[in-house]
Amino acid sequence: MLVLIPLAMIAFVLIIAATEKKEIPEKMEPPKTAIAKPKGKGCVFKTVFEGEDIDSNFVYKTPAKVATSMEDALTWINKAQLKNGGWGAGTHAHQSEFDPHAVSADPATTAMVAMALLRCGNTPTSGPYAANLSLATDYLIKQVENADAQTLNITDQTGTQPQIKLGQNIDVVLTTQYFTNLMDYITNNTQLKGRVQKCLDKCVVKVQNGQAENGSTKGAGWAGVLQSSFAANALETARDAGANVDDKKLEKARNYQKQNYNPKTNEASTTDAAGVMLYSVSGSARSSAKEAAVAKDKIAKAKKEGKLPQAAPVTTENLKAAGFKEEEAMKYAVAYEINQAAKMQAQRNDVMDGFGSNGGEEFLSYLQTGEGLIMSKDVEWKKWYDNVSGKLVRIQNNDGSWNGHHCITSPVFCTATSLLILSVNNDIDKLTASNKNQVR
Repeated sequence: MLVLIPLAMIAFVLIIAATEKKEIPEKMEPPKTAIAKPKGKGCVFKTVFEGEDIDSNFVYKTPAKVATSMEDALTWINKAQLKNGGWGAGTHAHQSEFDPHAVSADPATTAMVAMALLRCGNTPTSGPYAANLSLATDYLIKQVENADAQTLNITDQTGTQPQIKLGQNIDVVLTTQYFTNLMDYITNNTQLKGRVQKCLDKCVVKVQNGQAENGSTKGAGWAGVLQSSFAANALETARDAGANVDDKKLEKARNYQKQNYNPKTNEASTTDAAGVMLYSVSGSARSSAKEAAVAKDKIAKAKKEGKLPQAAPVTTENLKAAGFKEEEAMKYAVAYEINQAAKMQAQRNDVMDGFGSNGGEEFLSYLQTGEGLIMSKDVEWKKWYDNVSGKLVRIQNNDGSWNGHHCITSPVFCTATSLLILSVNNDIDKLTASNKNQVR
């Protein structure tokens, strides 16, 4: 690895010039408009008013309170960046430390912030937070370039909040996802693209080497199912970005997530989820989303061609009638069934309560659910967005940040995740674009 912006319903321009290393001014004044408004042609992401292929069900105007909330959060994130270009969550041993400048930078947290800045309309050379993103990208590139190729992670740090709660290899997982999201924005910067591509390839190998026999990611933390879910996302997006991903590894990663939920009994396996249903079902919904969308698209096409009646549901037999071979038909029918059941469970109020209070794991689960709804082209994403955005706005701190009340308490990590949730509609095209690549 993209809430619509009421001030600028235009396309993001992705023409990138050669970058220079930028210094963060000691007192960087927040921009007048916190969310970028690029100009020109050559867009990749069209707005719902301009996009020819975007379903009208995705037309949604960002509520004013949400836009203000995002601007406040971006201003806070800007001030929280460290001198080396990174951001940190702090250690598990000092969860009560909320000062972003009293902790060390870590790759996992930096990657989350970088993805949030990117989704909010910034690139390393354009947008009000270009300087922040350029420095963050440089920090992550150096982390990967300096990492031992034989290790599973990209940092020597241990005991960080993301590592203890999500897993020991969460840094390389999230960095992989950021680099794949970044690739579309640096097509005209040969030097930067070359470095990012090499780093991405190195990260993909580490993520794949870190896969356990059952498809999960080794070194699981308190809620290791979330590390594994993001690892599946990382391999999925890396493959779509052209990286050399082992399809068997990706399939195992997806299957591990899907097998955590039984749509027949509505029961979730929470062994790797600290006993919390939300963490499991959100991953199941996200990891089955692309395959569910493929199944829906295949059935819709068959109906249009007169191969199936208009009321035909997504089933193995109907997918076979639509043109799938039996093995493919069974695979996509199961994914669709899991996706439909898991996303309903993930939106139940009692399930959304998670561990019982707001922690970074809850925010990550909401993000997984929301992205999955968009990827599976589910019109219910609006209802989900109203619910979650309203919740986030209500619990935002006065300084513009969010923090957790258990486990991942870091205001930087929680603020970055909240921004990714609130700006998810900016990535509609990207989240749904690669469905055609699912059948190979």
